[in-house]
Amino acid sequence: MTSPRRLLLLAASSLALLGGAALPAVALPSTAAATAAAQDAQPSRPWAQAASDIPADPAVRFGVLPNGMRYAVMHNATPPGQASLRLRIDAGSLMENDDQLGLAHFMEHMAFNGTTNVPENELLRILERLGLAFGADTNAFTSFDQTAYTLELPRTNDETVDTSLHIMREQVSEALMKAEDIDAERGVIEGEERLRNTPGLRSLKAQIALLAPGQRLSNRLPIGDLSIIRTAPRDRFVEFYNAYYRPSRATMIAVGDFDVDQMEAKIKTTFSDWTPKAADGPNPDLGTVAARSPETRILVEPGVQSSVQLNWIRNPDLDPDTVAERREALIQNLGLAVLNRRLGEIARSENPPFIGAGAGQTGLFRTVDLGSISASFNPGGLKRALETVEQEQRRLVQFGVGQAELDREIANTRTMLENAAQAAATRSTPVLANALLGATNDDKVFSAPAANLALFEAAVKDLKAAQVSNAVKSVFEGQGPLALVVTPEAIEGGEAGVTAALAASRQVPVTARAEEAQLQWPYDSFGSVATPSARTEVASIGATVVAFPNGVRLTVKPTTFKDEQILVSVRTGIGEEGLPADRFTSQTLAPMVFTQGGLGKLTADELSRVLTGKIYGAGFTIDGDAYQLSGATRPADLLLQMQVLAGYLTDPGLRPAPFEQIKALFPQIIAQQMATPGGAFGIQASGLLASGDKRESFPTAQDVAGFTLDELKQGVTQGLASGPIDIVMVGDVKVEDAVAAVASTFAALPTRAPAAQPLPGSDQRRFPAPTAEPVRLTHTGPAEQALSYIAWPTTDSVDDRTEARKIAVLTEVLKLRVLDEIREKQALAYSPRVGSSSSDAFKGYGSVSIMADTAPDKIGAFYTAVDAIVADLHDKPITEDELDRARLPVIETLRRSQAGNEYWLSQLSDVAAKPASVEQILTHISDLESFTVADVQAAARQYLRSDTAWKAQVVSANAPAQ
Repeated sequence: MTSPRRLLLLAASSLALLGGAALPAVALPSTAAATAAAQDAQPSRPWAQAASDIPADPAVRFGVLPNGMRYAVMHNATPPGQASLRLRIDAGSLMENDDQLGLAHFMEHMAFNGTTNVPENELLRILERLGLAFGADTNAFTSFDQTAYTLELPRTNDETVDTSLHIMREQVSEALMKAEDIDAERGVIEGEERLRNTPGLRSLKAQIALLAPGQRLSNRLPIGDLSIIRTAPRDRFVEFYNAYYRPSRATMIAVGDFDVDQMEAKIKTTFSDWTPKAADGPNPDLGTVAARSPETRILVEPGVQSSVQLNWIRNPDLDPDTVAERREALIQNLGLAVLNRRLGEIARSENPPFIGAGAGQTGLFRTVDLGSISASFNPGGLKRALETVEQEQRRLVQFGVGQAELDREIANTRTMLENAAQAAATRSTPVLANALLGATNDDKVFSAPAANLALFEAAVKDLKAAQVSNAVKSVFEGQGPLALVVTPEAIEGGEAGVTAALAASRQVPVTARAEEAQLQWPYDSFGSVATPSARTEVASIGATVVAFPNGVRLTVKPTTFKDEQILVSVRTGIGEEGLPADRFTSQTLAPMVFTQGGLGKLTADELSRVLTGKIYGAGFTIDGDAYQLSGATRPADLLLQMQVLAGYLTDPGLRPAPFEQIKALFPQIIAQQMATPGGAFGIQASGLLASGDKRESFPTAQDVAGFTLDELKQGVTQGLASGPIDIVMVGDVKVEDAVAAVASTFAALPTRAPAAQPLPGSDQRRFPAPTAEPVRLTHTGPAEQALSYIAWPTTDSVDDRTEARKIAVLTEVLKLRVLDEIREKQALAYSPRVGSSSSDAFKGYGSVSIMADTAPDKIGAFYTAVDAIVADLHDKPITEDELDRARLPVIETLRRSQAGNEYWLSQLSDVAAKPASVEQILTHISDLESFTVADVQAAARQYLRSDTAWKAQVVSANAPAQ
């Protein structure tokens, strides 16, 4: 499960589905008349470049079939041998009739529930046998304006590509939608609605209602109307499917390591004879933006983050994507970037008026365009937050931006675009496929990184602050301002009080900002440049280990996975082993405040200012056995990156402002997490699953109120001060450059003292004792929401990882059974999660778990189903086919990971200290391939035992005990 530290970090930072042989050729109805009619079909929308002076990326082959279906095909070999497919339907919830609310999304589910040539139960299994995992590689989604089906192919051989294309063709033209299958799926959709009914979704509904009243968008959320979902007859599904699932509304996107001519031919063969079955569905009237006076809405929603948003709305800009349009948007966005930097600096000041704030402009589904400025704040802080963002917005409009501010944003944007252009040859295949999908949906030209850079340079040439100042004003013009306040508690004075406060703030004069002082980078010398004391080549993994006299060890692996990317990690100390297990310490907050405090000689904002135009990173975590700093950079900035990380190691800022801010925010963090079953489980069960270990537990607001910055400083400083320093670099780096960057930074520091010894008992972590009945936990959300959980203790992966890998395969088999029984057959939960973990720091600590968001009255059925699944795994061996369907997606995911820098950064973390770990890296795939059905059954009998299981249920605090 997610550790409390990661859960805290997340909280503080404010489908689909298919053995054996490839599918036979799809037999589709095709009459001569229908075929002839299809020859004249036009797509629902032409490619955006047809009406633009922006050139499309020449690496993409765009086309249109005679039946009106569009396609985009692109060769890309990152990662090698793999491909991403996206099949978009130009229809979403906005196309639904009033008696179809929710059926666009429901229809997406039904596309996985049997087609003319693929039986329901085979759809997922076919893809699993090819190495695609449900969810990760096989998925779909429905939005307001589109429905998209996605596949991540582990290989691009004929069998995998042909089968995948045929399945997608079947889904969009041959879905059976049997009445009994629709009825069986209704419970799954209800479960999804229950899972997604969160404070955040309810806030979104309030926002749309404010911005687009009377327009179609305001009552077309994709999840729909439960009464319709429960009762809609089959013919209503068929009506929507035939009207909108048609070639003229379809776009096929294929990106990957294949021959473009061959992929284009396969798409033509698969989709050219697709013909419509009914008249084209109409494009709905989305309505127009009504004249509005300033208005305030308040949503009181327990468990939500307090926020205020000011919006200016206008009719959508539907002009084509052109050079002129992009230039206008770029200039406005540069002005917004200046405003956002100012707001960030305010948020990081002493006693800030808000937790965070930001401004932007966007369009909502071709319905309404808006400019907005918003802030999140602690309860009771509305007035200060509202006044500050209103006055900062007005300060920008009245006095504009400074040339130095503009030059900084231009430099940072230029660096980003230059880096993208230089790394274009190694762009990620899934990222490219998603970008093409996004451009298609937004009617934007998919342009090459080099073209984007050229457009930018032309737009900013001789650009003056006055031009940006004038252009950014229009962002805040239109109907409004419309104020939306979302709060967990009532606001004194209500909406009238907010309106009055806003009016009063608008009468307060604002003044221009003062000029900023020039800064110099002070962290360019850490001592005499060191000479390595030893160097070892580890040819089997393509790495080099270099030792320095002061105790620094560098492991570097040059790769060609991604141009212009170098990932760095720096590990030292003993991490959680040096923290007490029986009490909370202020170091709980360290990951949230360490880098936010900047460096001793530079605040975080000064650091950003002095390093304008540079690419670097600074992350900080406390792991089980080490403190870790991390960063990402490019070859040109490698030395700077190491200087930044060495600065954080030797002279961290640890200033009061971010520390006090997170302390003040903490009650809201807890309230937000407690508002959903999953969040409440994370808070309450994290420590229980570690037998009360406070390092894994989530502190209360009272605990955090007692934390002090002095304690945090002392703890972190001591933790970072001793023990060897292990540095790993992976990416577009030469070994000698890596050695030189370390030699003048970390290796130039004084000799390191030996690592500290773990506190008594802190080198251990234990799984809890079994529970006869589920532990009852509570959340504060709706009474119809609940969560069921069960876990079994397993083992660690500290030294030998083989057993943990066997358990991982068992977990995947268990996942297949759980999805089949708990989701598909019994519809107890929309998205049951099955997972396993094995500690790499604490001996003997690991687990297998099943978690499901259920209705309260389904908790008993969940445990009964789990018992039956586990008993079946105990009593009879699984089939070879099931083992392959479980294991192959894991292996293919691993192969995909091995073609990325992130995988190697994590795998190489202990190679210098534990050379034996190299063998563990090399045997990962062969271990997975070696496990037999007998091994899986034996593991199930050994670990999935009723006498070791720990159970918990999470129900609403307002619901009666079960």
